[in-house]
Amino acid sequence: MAYLYAVSRKNNITLNKKIMAKKKSTTWIIIAVIGIILIWGVRAYNGLVKQQETVSTAWSDVESTYQRRMDLIPQLVATVKGYAEHESNTFQNVIEARAKATQLTVDASNLTPEALEQYQKAQGELGSALGKLMMIQENYPNLKANENFLELQAQLEGTENRINVQRLKFNRAAKNYNTNTRKFPKTIIASMFGFDRKPYFKAQEGAQTAPKIEF
Repeated sequence: MAYLYAVSRKNNITLNKKIMAKKKSTTWIIIAVIGIILIWGVRAYNGLVKQQETVSTAWSDVESTYQRRMDLIPQLVATVKGYAEHESNTFQNVIEARAKATQLTVDASNLTPEALEQYQKAQGELGSALGKLMMIQENYPNLKANENFLELQAQLEGTENRINVQRLKFNRAAKNYNTNTRKFPKTIIASMFGFDRKPYFKAQEGAQTAPKIEF
């Protein structure tokens, strides 16, 4: 009996050791899986943050190019006014459109479709008014030959080109960011931490299209 008891006890001890080893192994596997998930989550989060910052930088560049255009307007108005004083309605439209566009600012962290639409509309209206101002030159040969006007005209043309370039860069940055926020499983991280979709500049007819200025 003593022998059988000893054998039974030994078997129980061995069995318990195996169970404990299995539980320990399972625990380490669970810890390893959780660790892998956490590492992936951190990397996914940091990647989205980086792309979000890229979008913000692209937006800042867009604002800077639009601001450059607004900075040219007072000089343009003053130069044109020296040759076409009676074009008061055109001057007033440009001044009012510039004031409206200047007052409307958009925070990159709150770049909603509605906010971008309002911003784009205001800048489009300014571009339209500015285009009409530049057309006045056709009626004033002396204005067309003015060196200061020609220089401002060249700067404006370059600025319009830069605006189009920066808008395209912004759209590309927003597209890359939006694509990653929608991919599975990164969409889980995006939803958990509020990585909202970014809107795009849209090519539309009328005032919301980047102005075409003929030189």
